[in-house]
Amino acid sequence: MKKDRKQIFKYFIFYVFTIFSSIFAVIIYLKYFPVASKVITEEKTINETKLSETAIEEAIETVYDSVITVESYRNNQNIGSGSGFIYKSDSEKGYILTNHHVISGADKVEVILTNNEVVEVKLLGSDEYTDIAVLSIDKDKITKVATLGDSDNINLGSTVITVGSPMGSEYSGSITRGIISGKDRMIETDNIIAKVIQTDAAINPGNSGGPLVNLAGEVIGITSMKLATEEIEGMGFAIPINDVKNYVTYLEKGEEIQRPSIGISVIDLSDRYSLYRYGININTNVTKGVVISDLESGKSAEKAGLKKGDIITKFDDNEITGISSLRYYLYQHKTGDTIKVTYIRDGKTETLNMKLIESN
Repeated sequence: MKKDRKQIFKYFIFYVFTIFSSIFAVIIYLKYFPVASKVITEEKTINETKLSETAIEEAIETVYDSVITVESYRNNQNIGSGSGFIYKSDSEKGYILTNHHVISGADKVEVILTNNEVVEVKLLGSDEYTDIAVLSIDKDKITKVATLGDSDNINLGSTVITVGSPMGSEYSGSITRGIISGKDRMIETDNIIAKVIQTDAAINPGNSGGPLVNLAGEVIGITSMKLATEEIEGMGFAIPINDVKNYVTYLEKGEEIQRPSIGISVIDLSDRYSLYRYGININTNVTKGVVISDLESGKSAEKAGLKKGDIITKFDDNEITGISSLRYYLYQHKTGDTIKVTYIRDGKTETLNMKLIESN
């Protein structure tokens, strides 16, 4: 019995020694021979890079032939150039998305396909506020139709690509690569506020109207604006494709997009001269909002009980900072909706519910 115990103890000591020796050997090996671990790490990095490059190439191939160059003419003079992409087709024609400002003022629009064929297209509908336009092209000219993705399902840092015609048709089919730098950015221009996707992918004049594409080859935005100053680089913007989907069916039919109007004229709080002209005195402690300078009889605002001199500070829970933001949050609704309005009257903050009973 004692002999068996001694034998077991010897085996136990042997196994413990073997385990610790192995651990010690691995530590010494990694410390003095790091090449192997470095090779493994480098090989993993190379494989990940190859996978990323393959995904980008596949995404480009998926969307590339749906992208076109857009040339706008007035009295046979070229007045603008941009990009676009075919996003839909039916039994007779294909449908192209581009920016409103690319075709604004044109009496003729031509597109250049990826095979360099020039085709005259028809303008179906256009909207200045959203900066989108829909064109139609004969179906037999279509090589590929892009797939529209989900711009709500995007992540910061995700890789994106753009395809377009920076600086005109000479550089058509140019591709840039970047990441999603920001979501739901609010950009204000010309008394218009737009919610956009921010990217560091290069966007130059002529890219406007082209697609912003994820690694699945799906269009998640329409490149539209670039913040371009001498001090700032690498900030491009795209209209989220989900916002475009809300309006594109109207434009396909040539219908004007109907937006609610509440029947008021307003002045920014900072416009002290206009406030003085309308005889409106404002508490200087109020810094954000818009002031009602006039109301239309029988319209939503008057029926709800708003008055001249009221300062509108919120629509629902959205802060109103100026005329642009008031218009933006109002246009998120449609006729028949009821919104909660927060306003200041005689220094007191009040709220009311207002039904949108008419449209522009």
